[in-house]
Amino acid sequence: MRSTDLARLLVLAAIWGASFLFMRIVAPVLGALWTAEVRVALAGIAMLAFMAVTRRAMHFGANWRHYLALGGLNSALPFALYSHAALTLPAGYSAILNATSPLWGALVGAAVLGEALTARKIAGMITGVAGVAFLVRLGPAQFSPQVLLAALACVGAALCYGIAGAYSKKKSAGIAPPQMATGSQLGAALVLLPFLPLSPVRAEVTPFVMLIAALLALLCSAVAYFIYFRLIADIGPTKALTVTFLIPLFALLWGALFLQESINLNTLIGCALVVLATWLVVFQPAPLAKRA
Repeated sequence: MRSTDLARLLVLAAIWGASFLFMRIVAPVLGALWTAEVRVALAGIAMLAFMAVTRRAMHFGANWRHYLALGGLNSALPFALYSHAALTLPAGYSAILNATSPLWGALVGAAVLGEALTARKIAGMITGVAGVAFLVRLGPAQFSPQVLLAALACVGAALCYGIAGAYSKKKSAGIAPPQMATGSQLGAALVLLPFLPLSPVRAEVTPFVMLIAALLALLCSAVAYFIYFRLIADIGPTKALTVTFLIPLFALLWGALFLQESINLNTLIGCALVVLATWLVVFQPAPLAKRA
């Protein structure tokens, strides 16, 4: 991996780690649904403007169903669930639970796409479940029904990513990544729109909150997606997925620095177990070449 690719990988992990910090600031003010809506709508508009400037056609007529479906599964629902969790959980918790996405992706891939569920993947899933249970039960946040529900919301969001990955492989593999990234953000904004009255704004919207919401949308979605897809093009999807290992570390760091969220040994153990589980699932050993 070139030094420039490694730098982009670290920047992307830092940005996506910051998204959990930003949700902790914005969600208590805007509420879960409005936080998710502002994020996808602003990101979608900015990305659409970029696509127009670079003269890349979106082909809405042919692809709108996929934009809506993937937008709902990959952005609208998980962002709303993570925003709901941000009302209760520290930023680092949500980021660690987010790292279980490849585990759910492997399970959904086996069920829907017929992908092999190897012993290594099963071991990864068991390790991941142990890490989540350890974190939720013994981490610094005092265990309560609210903490449990918030953790389940994060797990549900991670499951959405797994379903979205299977849908993308099966139904929309022919759509170019920049078009799908842009269209899915716009689709997510449309999916969330009818539900916004269910989540009224919870507090006064200050200029600071507006700034953080804009950063959440423009930096953590629009800019981050374009960096991610560039990484996929340059180093391949498997190496690009290593960003999953780094996001919790940055989220823990940002939460401790800016929100004074505590990090104890149990947090690090739970994080290590989830990262190990993700590694077991993502990096499968190459099959041995058969001798003639």
